[in-house]
Amino acid sequence: MKKTVKIALVGNPNSGKSSLFNALTGLNQKVGNFPGVTVDKKTGRVKLSVELTAEITDLPGTYSMYPRSEDEQVTFNVLLDTKSPSHPDLVMVVADATNLRRNLLFITQIIDLGLPAALIVNKVDLANEQQVEINLPALSRHLGIPVLATNARKSEGIEEVKRLIAVLSRTTAPLPFYLPSEEVAPILAELEPINGEKPGYRSFIYLCNHDHLFGLGVHEHAQLDALIQRHDIDTKKLQAKETVQRYQQISGLLGDVQKKKKNAAVHKSRTEKIDKLLLHPFWGYVVFLAILFFIFQAIFSWATWPMEGIETLFNYIGGLGNTYLPEAWYTDLLVNGVLAGLGGVVVFVPQIVLLFLFLSLLEETGYMARVSFLMDKLMRKFGMNGKSIVPLIGGYACAVPSIMATRSINSWKERILTIMVLPLMSCSARLPVYTLLIGMTVPDQPVLGVLNLQGLVMMAFYLLGFVAAIGSALVMQWFIKERNSSFFLLEMPIYQLPRWRNVGLTLLDRAKAFVFGAGKIIILISILLWFMSSFGPGDSFERLDAKYNSYVVDGELPPQWQSELDKERLEHSYAGRMGKWMEPGIAPLGFDWKIGISLVTSFAAREVFVGTMATIYSLGGEDFEEASLRDKMMADINPRTGKPLYGMATTFSLLLFYAFAMQCMSTLAITYRETKSWRWPALQFIYMTGLAYLASLITYQTLS
Repeated sequence: MKKTVKIALVGNPNSGKSSLFNALTGLNQKVGNFPGVTVDKKTGRVKLSVELTAEITDLPGTYSMYPRSEDEQVTFNVLLDTKSPSHPDLVMVVADATNLRRNLLFITQIIDLGLPAALIVNKVDLANEQQVEINLPALSRHLGIPVLATNARKSEGIEEVKRLIAVLSRTTAPLPFYLPSEEVAPILAELEPINGEKPGYRSFIYLCNHDHLFGLGVHEHAQLDALIQRHDIDTKKLQAKETVQRYQQISGLLGDVQKKKKNAAVHKSRTEKIDKLLLHPFWGYVVFLAILFFIFQAIFSWATWPMEGIETLFNYIGGLGNTYLPEAWYTDLLVNGVLAGLGGVVVFVPQIVLLFLFLSLLEETGYMARVSFLMDKLMRKFGMNGKSIVPLIGGYACAVPSIMATRSINSWKERILTIMVLPLMSCSARLPVYTLLIGMTVPDQPVLGVLNLQGLVMMAFYLLGFVAAIGSALVMQWFIKERNSSFFLLEMPIYQLPRWRNVGLTLLDRAKAFVFGAGKIIILISILLWFMSSFGPGDSFERLDAKYNSYVVDGELPPQWQSELDKERLEHSYAGRMGKWMEPGIAPLGFDWKIGISLVTSFAAREVFVGTMATIYSLGGEDFEEASLRDKMMADINPRTGKPLYGMATTFSLLLFYAFAMQCMSTLAITYRETKSWRWPALQFIYMTGLAYLASLITYQTLS
């Protein structure tokens, strides 16, 4: 009979838990959300035998059973709430071998919850480098649970972990490591009618932390509050006392299981040596800016050939469609609607992949934590702290998960400030827009022999987003009241080479999310836009056909007149009329009615701008295969001035609008979910749109 065992993978942050998860599950994993919260739920499956499959959930990293953030609350509830659908049959705790003392606190708490458990001591290679020996059999004997050593980054010890899972799926809970004091026992006995538990550590956690339990009803919470009040219990003191007593036991345990090798040389570690440069109060910033500069140079330079290849492929497919498919409305919809819109975005996948590649490498190597530490002093001047910089840099990729990542910020004020300004960071959805517009206006020429001018301009817009974000935070901090004091606590991981399997899985996941996530929206909007662009109110199209009948030769309209007819039909369509209605309001920015349409559709997702323009210009009189979108846009003439529409003034005005405007429904939705109020997303939309309009207005009026 086939069986599935549910496993929770837990551990302190930076213990190597995610590396072990990837090594065990490979590509057989998916990402969702835990019920009722926006915290990512990463699950994967591994087949252990013909009869047994393990479903592994990678829980958010936490230091103890006393949660301080929403991420930690999720781990707390999954482990404690037996009614949770994610409640495990087996807990696998991952510990960092280089910091075993701190990791053991959480491990001993899990043991005392009475759950079947095993300990995976990871990063043993790094412990060996530090001349530290760990006696695994002695550690197993002290804890009463199986203990294995792994190097998850190199997939060493993974098969042993799989065999251990198969064995432990048939075991029972370990013996307690620590028991609450006798003075608390009578109080815990009174909890039995509430939670059905015998006096023990699980009841102790209920007593001290019931506010964080999602599964308890209002009546149970009220009963626990009354019990605490009746006995005049100071839960904070109980937690502190437990922590101290646990560490006393752990210290005694470590004396038996962990030893420094004899005659070990005293030397500065590689990490300390590198940190002397990367955390330097001056050179640290120089290195950080140099890394950003390299990233944006590479995004423009390295992606050129694959982008040209994708563009050629879509042009070829579109040409085949126009040549071999019958002349019908569905051919026009497929080629000039869906294919044009989708091709206009897929072409930017190489740049998106490169951006995520570099961000993943910064995270994998341990450098991102240094950026947080380095930026803490600067960020405090703008009402935030060093923990804000990680979500802000993550905003270069996508604002949605970055806003969720602000849960690690303890201060409510600093978290709100970070959420409010984070969408100003230039996300990957802006990258297609930047690439298209910069490529139209800025010449592709070297600077100082090795630098690319387009890459410099791209970097300038990414830095502009950061400057706008901290500038907005500087203003907002005076209007948002502080609820609690702020502090900055950060664990510095050691430097290490990236694990390419993790990087590859991240890139694959991000590319799929971009193509399939954005692709669904783009196809939907492309179809809607095609209908709005192919039909008009009343008999407007019939009157245009009659106007051009006099130019028909041998039953066909000559190409030059057909092009003019197509352009007029587009202007008189539903989409054209919507754009024309908007035009008076956006004309001072240098925008025409076609750009107006794209501004509306971009609210679904910023990258839809490119798909919208591809659809509009494909319907505007030129065959899909004759020219790229960039060529078509560069050939467009402003009817008011007789000059190219996309001159320096209009292009930079449009670039600034997209740099600052809030054009992402998903970001507004996640802001609402994280703040539990529509006030904050409404304010976000108003101030960002106003900032975008003002910046574009000044730029266009100045440059024109």
